[in-house]
Parts: sequence; C-alpha cells; structure tokens
Amino acid sequence: MREAALIDRYLARNIAVPLFGSLILAAMLLVLDKMLRLFQYVVDAGGPVSVVWRMLANLLPEYLGLGIPIGLMLGVLLAFRKLALSSELDAMRGVGLSFGRMLRVPYFYAVALMVINIGIVGYLEPYTRYRYAGLRFDLNSGALGAAVKVGEFNRLGKHLTLRIERSENKGTRLHGIFVQMDDAKGMSVAATAEHGRFLSTDDPNMILFRLDKGRLVQDSPKFSAPRTLAFDSYDLPISLPAIEKFRTRGGTESEELYMHELWRLGYGGGATSETQKLMAQSTLNFRMVEIVMMLMLPLLAVSLAVPPKRSTSGLGIFVGILIVVAYHKVNQYAEAVTAQGRVDPMIAFWVPFVLLGGMIFWMYHVLAHKPGGQPIGALERFFAKTAKAVRGLLPKPREA
Repeated sequence: MREAALIDRYLARNIAVPLFGSLILAAMLLVLDKMLRLFQYVVDAGGPVSVVWRMLANLLPEYLGLGIPIGLMLGVLLAFRKLALSSELDAMRGVGLSFGRMLRVPYFYAVALMVINIGIVGYLEPYTRYRYAGLRFDLNSGALGAAVKVGEFNRLGKHLTLRIERSENKGTRLHGIFVQMDDAKGMSVAATAEHGRFLSTDDPNMILFRLDKGRLVQDSPKFSAPRTLAFDSYDLPISLPAIEKFRTRGGTESEELYMHELWRLGYGGGATSETQKLMAQSTLNFRMVEIVMMLMLPLLAVSLAVPPKRSTSGLGIFVGILIVVAYHKVNQYAEAVTAQGRVDPMIAFWVPFVLLGGMIFWMYHVLAHKPGGQPIGALERFFAKTAKAVRGLLPKPREA
C-alpha cells in the first residue's frame, strides 16, 4: 500500500511538470500571436496602448479552454513516455501494477482540470467574450479616449474635423492647428491657430479648445458674406459626440451565454425564435463535448506514450496533438452547421465523439491487454519506411 502511494506521488510529479509547462507555453504562444495584431489594431484606431493588455486578459480564458486539454494530454503522454524509455514502466508492470491502476493519478488531474474547464468554458469565457466585444466597441466609438493622430485630418463625430501639425507635453500643447465645425443648420466655423490646448468644463458633454494667435472664419446661409476674425486668444466650445451604449450580453451572440442560459434557450423553451434556439443548442453541445472529451485524454495519452521496443520515436506526441486539434476543428465545423439548422446537434457532435472514443478505447485495449500490443505500431512502421525511402532519394555525401 505504501509502495503504491509512493508510485502515485512519483507519477503525479512526473505529470505535473510537462502538464503545466505545456499549458503555460500554449497560452503564451497564442497570446503573443494575438498581441501583435491587437497592437496594430489599437494604434490604427488611435486608442490608448493600455487597452491591449485588457483585451488580452479577456482573451486568456478562450485560450485556456483549448490549452487545458492539450496540456493534460501532453502531461500524461510525456510522463508515461519517460517511464517507458527508462524501463520504469516495465518494472511497475513487473511488480503487478496494471495500466488501470496507474491511470488513477492521470484521472485525478483529468477530473480536477475538467471541473476547472467547466467554470472557464461555461461561465468565465462567455463573460470575457462580452467584455472583449465591449472593449472593441468602446475603442471604435472613442469612449476610451481615442488619440488625435498628428499630421492627419481627424474626423471626431459627425460635425468636427481637426488637424494638428505637432504635439508636445503628452498632448497638452498643440501646434499648427486647423479645426472646422458644422451644425445641422448649415453654419460652419473654421479656424487656424499657431498654438492651442483642450480645457475641461463643468459640462461633461462640452470642452473648450483654447486657440492662440490665429484666424477664424464663420459662414452661414444667413450671412451675405463669411465673417472673419483675427485673434490672439479664442475659446472655441466643442460639443463632444454622443457615445452609443454597448448592447447587453447575449442576445444574438450565443457564445456570450452561460451554460444554464443556453440550456434554457435551447431545450427549456425560452427561445423567442427558431434561430435563437438552434444557436443555443449548437453552442451548448459544442461546450459539452469539449468538456466530456477530457475524460478520454488520459487513455489517449497512455496509448500513444509507449513506443515500440528498441524505439525512441516521438510519433505519439505528434499524433496526440494532431488528434486533439483536429477534433476541436471538427467540433467548430459542427457548431457552424448545426447553428444553421442543417444537421441535428446530436448527430454532428456526438457521433464523432463516439467514434473517436471507440478508437481510443481500442487503442488502450491493445496496449493494456494484448501482450506486446502497440496501437500505433503500423504508423511507426509506415513512417520508418517513408523516412528510409526519403533518405535513399537524397544525394549521398562524397567521400574525401
């Protein structure tokens, strides 16, 4: 009993390092890939750079939703592969430990991570998706304090055009100013000035643009000729454009709904339209198969972890990642077609799940219950022959 507990702790340590390492690495790679595009998007929109970090924080749960299954699979696979290559796995089998007994620790990780993933996929990710969409809306509408681009004509709202030649002291001192304002009655005010700065007022919907050393031209259908004014200092009141309120969470976006809300709309009769019902059913089944699939990953990992005797091939690692990513893509396609009502969700999601689950159980049965069983032995031999054939086609180095 004590020896079994020691082996469990040993397995737990061996699984933990690659599991959390793979999870962190996958999340970092996804975040870095998205960060470059977000920086470009925010800069083009003239928004503050700090919003990039808020947007990335709201994307992290989505990346964890995929990173956790991959991390679990790689953690178990690499741990058992290490045991197999060092012959420790044979020693454990020799003292009477079956694969089923050794799978207790991987399933401890699997169940714990599945519970965490339910919270992430079912509740945290929908909320952060909504927050991410809200940040994009605020950025595009100017609610985040979009910056004025120097050297360009900036359209602020429907009736204000502004151009700044040069900016100093973090925008508190502006030079080479052109500003034009129009109203619904046809009146327009255009002004140029050498210097200027923005000043706040007691009215949150109004700011003052204090211009120094410039000229102002006012025109209106009521005037027979435009009016001009040269000034040393002039306060131009500017009405801030009205900012629309962001929509409420959910609505037509089923990905922003929590699990219990999807159930109510998809199967509880709470949907107001057939389209809303189909989208809720599609998203709910997508999340459920992704979560339940985590219970299959320890079996898949162990089946792919043990290479043939006298072989150190890493083919199982490649095949494992390929299966997890490909299955995720299949579910994404199923989500798209079921949301359109073209295929029933029970067929589109659960038939591939049953087929993949059956293949995983077969692979585990071959490894655990057939003497010398190697579920990916055929693939190993095929790739070995292919590699040998490719090496034969390559030119051989000439002897000196």
